[in-house]
Amino acid sequence: MRLSEWRSGAPNREALGPRVTAVLEPVLGALGAGPDPELWVVWGEDPGTRYTMLLPITAGLGVVNVRVSVPGEGPRASGRLVRWSRLQFGELDVEAQAGHLLASIQVEGLVLRGVDAAAGQMAAFVRTVMAGADGRPLPGASRGKRAPAPALGSRRARDSDSAGPGSSGARRSR
Repeated sequence: MRLSEWRSGAPNREALGPRVTAVLEPVLGALGAGPDPELWVVWGEDPGTRYTMLLPITAGLGVVNVRVSVPGEGPRASGRLVRWSRLQFGELDVEAQAGHLLASIQVEGLVLRGVDAAAGQMAAFVRTVMAGADGRPLPGASRGKRAPAPALGSRRARDSDSAGPGSSGARRSR
């Protein structure tokens, strides 16, 4: 789910309100996320006080802790980028009974749970995280800005073509 979707479905009006968004957006940008990133929110016990966001980007999994109201200071957000090779997660468990679907997994020490429609959305998010951990492309995740593709016939295009499979991309001498 995108940040804008989480905003509209937040359990607390202030959890993703303008004051929180003002401190959240610079942290998301610094981690490499776009303006409306694909992410998962772990609301926890009291979403009016604190919660955690997980966002897959090309470099790894961004983990952003948000405190909605710090006494005397206002909202606070702090983030870290966990490289894919260092990411810790368990197995995705999915169970269906009497027309209900339940999914759960542990990612970076946080338990993610989803029921019915949220279970399907969470499973899709977890598949994106697993793709990143496996080194596969991230479907629908925040990738940050990419350099534009070189024009055909440009020196940059020729240099990248001269590097064969398995090379580091360094230019070969001719």
